[in-house]
Amino acid sequence: MKKHILLILMAGLFVLPLGAESASVTTDYSGARIQDLKLGSQAWTFRKFSFYEMLDMMQDLDLHYLQAYPGQVLDKKNPDGRFSHNMSNDQMAEVKQALKDHDIKLMAYGVVGFDNNEKSAKVVFEFAKKMGIRTIVTEPKYDDFSVIEKMVKKFNIQVAIHNHPYPSKYAFPQTVLDHIRGLDERIGVCADIGHWMRSGLNVVESLRMCEGRILDVHFEDLDEIGSKKANTVPFGQGKANIHDVLAELTRQNFYGMLATELEQGSVVKNPVPTIRDGKKYVDNITHYKDWEEILVQSGNGRFNKHGWNHYGPGYFELDHQTGVLKSKLGMGLFWYAKKMLGDFTLDLEFMVDQERSNSGIFLRIPDVPFDNYYVGHSFEVQIYHPGDGTHRTGAIYDAEPPLTNATKGPGEWNHYSITFKGDKIIVFLNGVKVQDWKAEPRGKISDFADKGFIGLQNHDWETAVFYRNIFLKELD
Repeated sequence: MKKHILLILMAGLFVLPLGAESASVTTDYSGARIQDLKLGSQAWTFRKFSFYEMLDMMQDLDLHYLQAYPGQVLDKKNPDGRFSHNMSNDQMAEVKQALKDHDIKLMAYGVVGFDNNEKSAKVVFEFAKKMGIRTIVTEPKYDDFSVIEKMVKKFNIQVAIHNHPYPSKYAFPQTVLDHIRGLDERIGVCADIGHWMRSGLNVVESLRMCEGRILDVHFEDLDEIGSKKANTVPFGQGKANIHDVLAELTRQNFYGMLATELEQGSVVKNPVPTIRDGKKYVDNITHYKDWEEILVQSGNGRFNKHGWNHYGPGYFELDHQTGVLKSKLGMGLFWYAKKMLGDFTLDLEFMVDQERSNSGIFLRIPDVPFDNYYVGHSFEVQIYHPGDGTHRTGAIYDAEPPLTNATKGPGEWNHYSITFKGDKIIVFLNGVKVQDWKAEPRGKISDFADKGFIGLQNHDWETAVFYRNIFLKELD
């Protein structure tokens, strides 16, 4: 594969020029399609309230992910009982039930300290295991992370190194990266973007510097950069550039949670209005709000093919880290078997490695593919740049030519947005409408169904087509 194609695959949604250092590149995020990231809260935001009061407030805010911290009062009626890794089994059971009742998932725990020995660390890791916590957030005073790495491997629980503002030890991202270099990839960065701002750092550049190692984000917006007296403001109203922050995390396929954290200012006394306003902004700029990602990430951030099947020769190879599919060998069909679809919009990106690369997206496949019957009974949105008329990219194969040519060449990512509603197919390619067609039997298509599966075609031995960021929205 050509070097520039490899670079594009690594760069995600945006292309970095050859030889550029990621932390020094200015990226245009204006066209980014921001994914629906896991917006939740750091319990520190609600430190003026008890744990159980916080759960009620989070439920009212429609927040479903939580990072707890050690020391929060559990119940205001009993101020001696506190959330920590030293809770009794009964207290843990009560907390689990309360979380379940409020539909809130306890994702992380921290910032929590423990000594550089197995006995001290084991208490925290065993607690996390019992509570189903995926990530421990800590800020070690020591430089030897060998005990941490041993616990991570033993318990399969991530550890994210947190940063306080300068002059604290881990104020600058490079310091954290230097400490975790060469260690298990489950040891990474807790990017506290508010504290980065207090240290005078550019948040987006810092995120790019930490690419591949970000496990957790403390999510905050401030009215100033470079001041420890800066006040917390709703997302989008401060200097963090939240749009580009979320676009960059989307580009990196960030799979952790955004732990909303209100640090200082009057908002601490009543965090709800600030969170509600900020959440509204985040929802408004999230392109894939309420969409289903159908090439999914599991809890460890690795993509998988769960729910997909393959018919015929060849196959699609999946890069479990990036979520990029690559067609291999022969002609076949990689189809989404979890559900048959009636009216829907399908969003995805594709890239060809050669001008003559061939593939297509099949719509409403009427039955489980067991022979080539589906070709004449479902529609294919074509990918074949040198084709003519009904056989070129943007066409409904052998039925309807594209309205215009909007393709990008080999080595560049293209974006398809395909809507099939009733008998109407509307297709946008790279933001340009290329189909607005009332579907009917034509060419090789003898009929079509009201419902069916969707599928991606692998075509031949000599060329490859890549797919990624596959999202689905069912329409009423």
